Amino acid sequence: MSPGPTSPTSSTGSAVPGGTGAPAVTLDDVRDAARRLSGVAHHTPVLRSRTLDARTGTQAFLKCENFQRVGAFKFRGAYHALSHLTPEQLARGVVAHSSGNHAQAVALAARERGTRAVIVMPTDTPRSKKDATAGYGAEIVTYDRFTEDRAAISGRIAQEQGLTLIPPYDHPHVIAGQGTTALELIEETGPLDALLVPIGGGGLMAGAATAATALNPGIRMIGVEPAAGDDTRRSLAAGHRVAVPVPRTIADGQAVETPGELTFAINRRLVDSVVLVTDDEIRAAMAFAFERLKIVIEPSGASALAALLTGHLDHPPARTGVIISGGNIGLDRFHELLG
Repeated sequence: MSPGPTSPTSSTGSAVPGGTGAPAVTLDDVRDAARRLSGVAHHTPVLRSRTLDARTGTQAFLKCENFQRVGAFKFRGAYHALSHLTPEQLARGVVAHSSGNHAQAVALAARERGTRAVIVMPTDTPRSKKDATAGYGAEIVTYDRFTEDRAAISGRIAQEQGLTLIPPYDHPHVIAGQGTTALELIEETGPLDALLVPIGGGGLMAGAATAATALNPGIRMIGVEPAAGDDTRRSLAAGHRVAVPVPRTIADGQAVETPGELTFAINRRLVDSVVLVTDDEIRAAMAFAFERLKIVIEPSGASALAALLTGHLDHPPARTGVIISGGNIGLDRFHELLG
């Protein structure tokens, strides 16, 4: 009989859902992740734009994870999670489910750690992301995101093959890895008044909020979701996790039906508000980034910038951090959206 599915073990001092009630992820966990990622993940640049500042009435600091390995912040959490696996787990391999960026991140992290990866991806994943995932050596299993349950499929594969599941967001090691994005940003820029973070499953926000609020007490943590998929905003208003229909949005990396259990527990405590952006506002932010900043970003990566550009913030802060979460978009798709 194949061993059952396993998950990355928790780091010292971290609790998992249902544990002691201690913080699931701490600033020390994020700093440990930064040490493990040193020399492996890129320390991505922070861009400034006088045009952006003048248009928005704030000093904006853009943390450009589109320059991260695999083109998105996801590599941070994936590699950090794999760095905690035992030799026995690495010998068997890992499985993950993702619409693209986590898929690529796990595939590359697995290659870096000398193990195999099976990735469960929706059939409508952009071709560029599928090709990149396969290019890193992963085996791809596809599913229909509107009729099938990706978590169930991943769980079955893990059970049958004895693989370790690397969740896209709902695990302390993944969250701590993503938190290094905000850690780097604030260490470089100094104190910020607000930080705008895209929210899908909530892992980037949970990690960023853990680091940012510890380093910079008083900072406003502002999440950004596509208007078609506002599960976190609804959940925060309700005080518990709320599910929405599978979002139909160009921001495929944020097309999540419900927040993660662990990520929501963290974000409920640390996030100040969530604002919504439309697909058209995301397109406008992508165009602004291309024309004025000279960078290419994908729809999910543009959502936080869209919130800033369209004036969705009440009382714009003096110094605002913006996480550009990724840049994985092919030429055909970019032209389809903006051409």
